[in-house]
Amino acid sequence: MIIYIGADHRGFKLKETLKAYLVSSGYTVHDVGNDHYDENDDYPDFAVKVAEKVSGDLSNSKGILLCASGVGVDMVANKFSGLRSALIFSPDQAYMSRNDDDVNILSLPAAYLSDEGAKKIVSVWLQTPFSGDERHKRRLNKIKQLENR
Repeated sequence: MIIYIGADHRGFKLKETLKAYLVSSGYTVHDVGNDHYDENDDYPDFAVKVAEKVSGDLSNSKGILLCASGVGVDMVANKFSGLRSALIFSPDQAYMSRNDDDVNILSLPAAYLSDEGAKKIVSVWLQTPFSGDERHKRRLNKIKQLENR
């Protein structure tokens, strides 16, 4: 599995921390930017890059996005068909987002998370498989129907 990661200036520092953590944990990580701190960059630019990559390979990739609140990148990722992004603040929420909703983009609020808290969220999120329960599949199919309207 490939993990695509991206962040604006408000998420840049935490992105760099998480990228190093993921690589040291054995994951394949592709950083789509920003590759340097730029206080004038815009979160949609990086969210689009991650979303395009993940939507192009839903079976073999996941994405992690960061901005100050996490809201902006989450909104952008959810504009793409087939993507399910969730704004996550806790490991328990990360677990449920994967187990119940098969989320493939993790949006993180860099202004509200410590490095260690973010690492725990990412770890739980990546290690939790989708349950495949029929009730969860039924709900996801309803979301797909909305995308196809």
